[in-house]
Amino acid sequence: MKKILVDVVFDRRKIANSKGYGYLEVRIYLGRGGRKYINVGRCKPNEWKEFANSKETTDIIKKCEGIITAMEVLEEDMTVENFNFHYSGEIKKPKEIMEAEKKAEKDSSKKSFILYMEMALEDEELRHGSWKNKRVVIDAVKRYGKLNTYGDLTPARIMDFDKWLHDGTRTDVTCSGYHKKIHKWVRQLVETEEIERDPYARVTIKHGKSKERTPLTENELKKLRDFPFTGKLERVRDLFIFSAYTGLAYVDTQVFNFEQMTIFRDGLYYVDGSRVKTGTRFFAPILGPAMEVLKKYDFNLPHISNQKANDYLHVIEAQLGLIHSLTFHVARHTFATLALSHDVPIENVARMLGHQDIKTTQIYAKVLRSSIERHSLALERSIL
Repeated sequence: MKKILVDVVFDRRKIANSKGYGYLEVRIYLGRGGRKYINVGRCKPNEWKEFANSKETTDIIKKCEGIITAMEVLEEDMTVENFNFHYSGEIKKPKEIMEAEKKAEKDSSKKSFILYMEMALEDEELRHGSWKNKRVVIDAVKRYGKLNTYGDLTPARIMDFDKWLHDGTRTDVTCSGYHKKIHKWVRQLVETEEIERDPYARVTIKHGKSKERTPLTENELKKLRDFPFTGKLERVRDLFIFSAYTGLAYVDTQVFNFEQMTIFRDGLYYVDGSRVKTGTRFFAPILGPAMEVLKKYDFNLPHISNQKANDYLHVIEAQLGLIHSLTFHVARHTFATLALSHDVPIENVARMLGHQDIKTTQIYAKVLRSSIERHSLALERSIL
């Protein structure tokens, strides 16, 4: 049997940065029976370790460990429901009701798929942004109302859900993303033999095409650098320039620390760090324009929310008269195409960007006319 643990976790919902406090919880692992969280109280980030060692918290931990030991001795099913009976001191249900419920539990078709997704999401312990994206998918399944149990996981029901998703408010790409997240959880059920077949194996979901993001040219980048913006527009422009000449994603610019994350080699500084989103290591040069931004702000980049930053970028694109949309991902895309257009090998670009799979880099690796023309001239000169 999987080892059962009792521990404490702080700020599981990732609210401390915005609210100044988070919640301390005692977490009980019940194997396949799920997890139980007991809210101890809220505290500031610099206080939670002391709170975790308080008598109140340690008493709860001891009580939970005692309950688990008793359940093992009594050979009870390690379920959240049984744990709750012991913890709250409620009277156990009559034997015949318990047996009926156990029988129902054995019929996997009646098990709650929504509950499974919610428990699986908690197990993943994602950052708040990723957690929120998956939470949106689960909420959509709830609103649909016809994928409630394991028995509802049929090809016909999946296709009906896909039709429901395509209500005019979502693109094919967005709907495909919903299915991708759900399919991951469905595959887990197949692997653990909770369900016999993968319903997605018998359906075809439209993937659609993502909206193409057009990188800035070097002339457009220079125009952006030279424009006399002021105030917040200036700070957002400078962040964009830093990203466009380092390849850092927006979230990585917000945690960038020059003293801790850079090294100096042969006259050039490099960012040597890990991506916030994936944890993947990257090693990227701080090119001249990006270094000028750092010097301008005394090596401490401006901080602003992603939403606000992208809103200001749309104002910037209008003032510059650009025909394509500006977002921080365009800055990263611009760095990739800039590097590739100057013959940096795609393997090196992948390392600079912190891509886990070079296939991701190939999305950026559009065939550039300037590169074709330069190599064609070299090829022409080499022909005898």
